[in-house]
Amino acid sequence: MKPGPGRSSPLVRGLLYAFAVLCLILGLIGVVLPGMPTTVFILMAAWAAARSSPRLHGWLLDHRLFGPLLRNWQNGRCVSRRAKWSATATMAICAVIVSLTAHKPWLAALAVGCMATVLAWLWSRPLPPS
Repeated sequence: MKPGPGRSSPLVRGLLYAFAVLCLILGLIGVVLPGMPTTVFILMAAWAAARSSPRLHGWLLDHRLFGPLLRNWQNGRCVSRRAKWSATATMAICAVIVSLTAHKPWLAALAVGCMATVLAWLWSRPLPPS
């Protein structure tokens, strides 16, 4: 039986599930490792899980740390002020560390430029309704 619209083959679902798990692991690493993004990996994990594993997707939505972030994102692509400030502080610390330790100035500039771009995008997201 061929997959219809909105249905993926078992191979695609398996690959999406593996991608979701990989993104979840990277997001968990990002919780404790400065400079490693958490939010973007958790959003990608939820996207992939929604298409491959209702159980994993439900677990992510019910998670005490990731659930509010994901529900805000689902309800209007919103990001809380707390998440924005947390990301800003973490990236500022990382920018200082990279600037002080990079052996090549262009590499530090590239890293800081990427962080600035992500922060500009993040701060452009609306706040969730009160």
